[in-house]
Amino acid sequence: MATPTKPSNVNGVDQPYYVPDQSKFPALASLGMGLMVFGLGSMLNDMKADVSSTVSSMMAVLGFAVLGTVLFNWFATQIRENHEGLPGPQLKRSYVLGMYWFIFSEVMFFAAFFGSLYYVRNFSVPWLAGEGDKGVSNMLWEGFQGSWPVISNPNPTLFTNPNESMAWRGFGEALHYLPLWNTILLLSSSVTVHIAHTALKSGNRKQLIGWLGATVLLGIVFLFLQVEEYAEAYSELGLTLNSGIYGSTFFLLTGFHGFHVTLGAFMLGVMWFRALRGHFKPEDHFGFEAASWYWHFVDVVWVGLFCFVYLL
Repeated sequence: MATPTKPSNVNGVDQPYYVPDQSKFPALASLGMGLMVFGLGSMLNDMKADVSSTVSSMMAVLGFAVLGTVLFNWFATQIRENHEGLPGPQLKRSYVLGMYWFIFSEVMFFAAFFGSLYYVRNFSVPWLAGEGDKGVSNMLWEGFQGSWPVISNPNPTLFTNPNESMAWRGFGEALHYLPLWNTILLLSSSVTVHIAHTALKSGNRKQLIGWLGATVLLGIVFLFLQVEEYAEAYSELGLTLNSGIYGSTFFLLTGFHGFHVTLGAFMLGVMWFRALRGHFKPEDHFGFEAASWYWHFVDVVWVGLFCFVYLL
């Protein structure tokens, strides 16, 4: 265990600055993420049920397992250090700045996908239909109409035509309203995690545990409904990753968001178990704050997805 080293001056008072020991966690986390992304990328480029797809899926699962194990142990190490009082005020400010930059990087990540969706809808598709200065009539095939979503084309061999597009009310005669329900769930979860945060700051541990547990439950239900939506999209709509630009943008945007919801629910689940064990103080609970900030970010991204993917 490393010990506090050079003192730092905070408000005119010298305080020790804790420098942790060298750790293998960053390298192992990079390895896990690399395996997971490479495996998922290979699966998306080879959806056939052959040996290569099996290896790709096993690689993705292994990467996810490695990443989960590293995160668990990394959290445990940081929690132990915090209980020992090693991080000082300056280091805690570094934690806050680090979380700010992490969320900013996630904002840029989704901004790239939203930007791609905007470019495809407002530039690429009209150009292919012969509109605008850069448009060339019949660039790919005759009779193409520049409308969004692109769910049909005169040459079905180019991509699998889905029966209809995804709508906020759902699809089919029953109209399950799955996207709307998921929006209500996530917006409600932002309220419940805020109530839990307020309870923590006021020292009400019972309300903290109850409302935080409700937040995790809402996140799990959201993921369950998203899996149900994907299953029905494949079976009833014929909407798949092979359904041209509309299918790929839909599943990439909503799929990456679902992954972030999974990560956020995992983080809040860790905070819930910590609350059960009596962790956190009204004046010292950055771990909970960081997880709640991330959850609010995930909710805001979903509102954007609901508007631009399902409504417009």
